[in-house]
Amino acid sequence: MLKFSLLQLTTLALVLLGSQEALAAPGKKRPVEAKRLRNDVKRKDLLDGAKRLQEIAYATTERNRVFGSPGHKATVEYIQSELRKAGDYYDVYLQPFTATYAEHSAEVAIDNKAIESNTFTYSPNGEFNDLELVPVNNLGCDQADFPAGVEGKIALIKRGTCAFGIKVARAGTAKAAAVLIYNNAPGDVSGTLGSAGPTPEGPFVPVAGVDQETGDALAARLAAGEKVTADMKLEGVIEDRTTHNVIAESRGGSKDQVLMLGAHSDSVTAGPGINDNGSGSVALLTVAKNLAKYSVNNAVRFAWWSAEEYGLLGAEHYVGELSQQQKDQIRIYLNFDMIASPNYVLSVHDGDGSTFNTTGPAGSAQAEAMFFDYFKNVAKKPLIEGPFDGRSDYGPFLDAGIAAGGLDTGAEGLKTEEEAKLFGGEAGIAYDPNYHAAGDTIDNLAMEAFEVNTKAISHAVALYSTSFDSLGPRAKVAANRRDVAKKVDHSNHRCGGDLALL
Repeated sequence: MLKFSLLQLTTLALVLLGSQEALAAPGKKRPVEAKRLRNDVKRKDLLDGAKRLQEIAYATTERNRVFGSPGHKATVEYIQSELRKAGDYYDVYLQPFTATYAEHSAEVAIDNKAIESNTFTYSPNGEFNDLELVPVNNLGCDQADFPAGVEGKIALIKRGTCAFGIKVARAGTAKAAAVLIYNNAPGDVSGTLGSAGPTPEGPFVPVAGVDQETGDALAARLAAGEKVTADMKLEGVIEDRTTHNVIAESRGGSKDQVLMLGAHSDSVTAGPGINDNGSGSVALLTVAKNLAKYSVNNAVRFAWWSAEEYGLLGAEHYVGELSQQQKDQIRIYLNFDMIASPNYVLSVHDGDGSTFNTTGPAGSAQAEAMFFDYFKNVAKKPLIEGPFDGRSDYGPFLDAGIAAGGLDTGAEGLKTEEEAKLFGGEAGIAYDPNYHAAGDTIDNLAMEAFEVNTKAISHAVALYSTSFDSLGPRAKVAANRRDVAKKVDHSNHRCGGDLALL
């Protein structure tokens, strides 16, 4: 009896010792595996997260999640609360910064007849009556494009090549009273001037936007020698707001080789922003929580950026605060903005420049190839290349010479016939007909694309948190900025834009 009791006690002691060792070493987790992390993604979790963001927006008077608003503050709190569910797996902190908020309205009439128009963030206020329209040569990117006759009148400028802010500032230097920008593709045009100004190119003047059809018709009338007059009224408020990026970095893994992923957490003023960019925010939050069950070789850093809709301001602030050593430690940054568009394509950023002629820093091409390999051999889905021009939060990383990549499903660009054959949906219709609109709700999500892309993110996280060997030799990040984003018209950032098939 005594011998039996000792055996029981010995066994019990070993069991308790094992339990205590397990509790004392919470870091001893199973190494991350791509298949397991992908399988952890559940469609219900994605939808629940999207629903929560919509509830947050609709619980406020504004019914949006624009940066600095009650809806965005609650979004930041929600992200933090969800990350706390991972226990002590992550170091989580808020990065505060101040950004200029602007809200505008525009009224435009041509020959005393009101027409549809849109606003540009940071446009000055102004009211003008019976002013002549004057066509600007080329695209208004060079000061020489502005004729002397534009002084005191309204400059008509076509979208393209350079940022909206450059066009408007050059018009200000030419002493135009105001600017009317028209689209270079079907549909409306709006965006941001990038700041409240002035800029090196000149001071801003009031600006509104009209669609391509309206602009082309006005340009044709002016080219025929016809006199065209316009009335414009621009009103708005511009104020500084303090807001926050949310950063979460795994405590485990090499801090000298960091995988960084990001998605913006803010919406436009028009609505709750559930595809743009609740989809990217929820996807990263889901992957972050799932990853907490595993160990990693390389540290993984997740970021939820604020004020992206006002010119990539959160990501710009973050990169601007990094030391050269900290930049060198980021092996690659992956961005996910609008990954569940209802009329979707599956698109990867063109890191090798093979289609859109903008090659990313060393490692960007390999990241693109990784996603192509995954979609072809694992997901069994088609994938096409999309622009890599700095129009979302990867832009500041490109500027700093940090390798980057990412996925999206398209924004306001129109789906082509070839894309419809590949992905289904309707050709000639926007990838997201509710882009920057009140209708960007949970009913605007393509859940299949949402799930497919979140699993692709999981695959990338498992791969790079284990090893960066597939990225090739490590390149030192350039100390001088590339300013990729400033060389293109990124001010109306579009995730997707015009996509090209391989």
